[in-house]
Amino acid sequence: MSFNIAIDGPAGAGKSTIAKRAAKELSFIYVDTGAMYRSIALGLLRGGVDIEDTQALEKALEQIEVSIGYENHEQQVFLNQENVSGLIRTEEVSRMASAASAKPQVRAKLTELQRSLARREDVLMDGRDIGTMILPDAQLKIYLTASVHTRALRRYKELIERGEDCSLEDIEKDIEERDYRDMHRETAPLCQAEDAVLIDSSEMTIDEVVERIISLAKSRM
Repeated sequence: MSFNIAIDGPAGAGKSTIAKRAAKELSFIYVDTGAMYRSIALGLLRGGVDIEDTQALEKALEQIEVSIGYENHEQQVFLNQENVSGLIRTEEVSRMASAASAKPQVRAKLTELQRSLARREDVLMDGRDIGTMILPDAQLKIYLTASVHTRALRRYKELIERGEDCSLEDIEKDIEERDYRDMHRETAPLCQAEDAVLIDSSEMTIDEVVERIISLAKSRM
């Protein structure tokens, strides 16, 4: 039987970075569900799709194929067989992914792919509703969060290092809006599962969070 770890939490909490590290140390497969939603978002942006137009959205989704592969234990995500791993981290794609992920048609498209992976392999999966909706029977659930200011500052530094022009104030406002949208959407809202372990990383280093997750995992394996 496979062992599944679910990590949920708001945007900018460091889920992907921490999940990748923890998965590697545990020899688990890392599944970045956010990258899957970002890939669909990129496809919708390229097609100029109005996601509030249900018919247009459903038609567009029929033409979008998302798949994942692994190179050196790193997840690569493909949009219609094109590796788009390096194209999905812009603010425009982030905003579209947050809005599109609230649509049941988009979630249904990816849910079975994610669950089938978890049935076959030991996986560490991160997202917004992994422990509550996608893998409700995961043996370990983590809710990873941090203050809005901390998350905005992390994102600001990341974008500056990439040479992108940005405003810390705008990023903080965007994160607050995204939190509200994610927590109040009708379909699979972001929330902490009742049996999830809360980890606030505001005052923790990446190493400390990774060590905490590995310790929890080993205690349940």
